[in-house]
Amino acid sequence: MKELDIRERLLRGNLRWQEAGAEAADKRRETAQKGQRPYAIVIACSDSRVIPEQIFGAGLGELFVVRVAGNVLDRHQLGSIEYAAGHLDCRTIVLLGHTRCGAVSAALSGGGDGFIKTITDEILLAVGEERDALRACELNVRHGVDELRREFGAHPEIASDGLEILGAVYDVETGAVRWL
Repeated sequence: MKELDIRERLLRGNLRWQEAGAEAADKRRETAQKGQRPYAIVIACSDSRVIPEQIFGAGLGELFVVRVAGNVLDRHQLGSIEYAAGHLDCRTIVLLGHTRCGAVSAALSGGGDGFIKTITDEILLAVGEERDALRACELNVRHGVDELRREFGAHPEIASDGLEILGAVYDVETGAVRWL
């Protein structure tokens, strides 16, 4: 597709969103005026097949989604999570990995170059010697959950009581979520 075709496709999609109906317009207006009140924070991969709002049947303003390739965590993601937990009072954090993850595959096949290497290095740290893709995905999620528990377990601005940190793997083929 040419750049102009893609831009036009995006514009048409935005027009459909604007004209989605009274319920969508009301929800946009409500969240614009009263602010967002998401019930969960979801850290998910940037993979275009992994759409947390659709996976969990959530609507506008219901999930605070942080997306990054390989669902790895750094200070930027942790800052976003800190904001949602501390200022929006989200008490549930879900780290969502997925099957057939390109970032996990890249890590298992030797890493990457450039900026991608920062992602694959983190995944390799999580998976160690494991080379089975599904098992590596699970280990990567568990590693992230452990990191979240370390960072937010005794956080000075976020009461850890009642804070739930969950790990899950989404199957891109079946659509099922399996909790770890």
